Amino acid sequence: MSADMGKRLQGVRKRRGLTQRELASVSGVSVSLIRKLEQGERADTRLETARRLAVALRVPTTSLVSPAAGADQDAEPDGDDQWAPVRQALVRPLGSADMSEAPTVAGMRDLIDAALPLFSGDRFRELSLILPAMIRDADLIAETGGPAGRGVRVRLMQLTGWLLTQTRQFGAADTALDRSLHDASDHLQIAATANTRCWLLLRQGRLGEARELAVRWADQVEPRISRATPAELSAWGWLLLRASAAAVRDNRPGEAEDTLRYANSAAVAMGREFAPGDDFLRAFGPVTVALKRAENAMVVDRPDLVLKLSARIPTSGMRATSNNRNRHLLDVAEAHTRARDYAKAIDVLQEIRASAPEWLSNQRYARDIFGRIIARRRTLTPDMRILADAIGVPM
Repeated sequence: MSADMGKRLQGVRKRRGLTQRELASVSGVSVSLIRKLEQGERADTRLETARRLAVALRVPTTSLVSPAAGADQDAEPDGDDQWAPVRQALVRPLGSADMSEAPTVAGMRDLIDAALPLFSGDRFRELSLILPAMIRDADLIAETGGPAGRGVRVRLMQLTGWLLTQTRQFGAADTALDRSLHDASDHLQIAATANTRCWLLLRQGRLGEARELAVRWADQVEPRISRATPAELSAWGWLLLRASAAAVRDNRPGEAEDTLRYANSAAVAMGREFAPGDDFLRAFGPVTVALKRAENAMVVDRPDLVLKLSARIPTSGMRATSNNRNRHLLDVAEAHTRARDYAKAIDVLQEIRASAPEWLSNQRYARDIFGRIIARRRTLTPDMRILADAIGVPM
């Protein structure tokens, strides 16, 4: 968070007539942390903490957090950087082709289709190896293949932007999404890219920008529901879900519920979970909305509601992707942790580890949950030590 947050926090607290201890009591944030924030001794407070303080002070979260507050929240990793070749491919000028067989539009489409299981299965290591060449071939095809070639690059840049957002390569994700927007030729392509950009902004803590972008594009693509295609319903519904996610984190519960209700109307019209064009990024329907409703419940500190909603969600038949099931399972694990049912929380984390180990290792949320669990234990079982390594919790 910005170093200026402490000054804003102190100013709002005093205007509300609260002492630091009273604010701690109302918000659930420790008085020692509030004191450190106000004295400028802490500048790395999580967005979740800022939201709790904002709720207690009855102000939007963004009034405490500066516009660029989330920019450094998840810095790109040092050391063994598997994504460096991908970032270089995104910005490297296209050189002259020196290939015995130039790529074709049809061939690139087939290659992207073949790579989709790697994206939907969160197989990051394999993607980091093949993406640089795919990006360079897509660049060549976009230059030589006309509108069809540019359409291929739009698709690859959408997937790359999503992947890099997932793995916290925020600057590179922004570059990929910019390139996708540059080539996009219709409003549904643009809406799909805007949807991922909203998610990128959310992960950076840029709540106001995410909310504004989501609402603007939801208005742009709002269909007449009685005549809407599944692709139109998916595009509109996802943008409404992003708007709801931004609003609930910005302490705007009424707006969050309103946009979630509109998203549910799109899901009801869809009738079932459906991925237009077999695009897993656009999979949308009643289950997706239910998962996001549970996510909102966790944001507003309702672990009891998360567990209640989770019991009604038929997740067994869903693909274990970070877009839906695994993200929801982290909320379930957190809800069990809040209820001090640590055994169930660990079982849920183990379930995620079994299905998506590379995804789990990239989740700070998972590290926070497991860190709180082991802080209450004197010793760890061998299985718990393995889980700690998988999540990335230092021992």
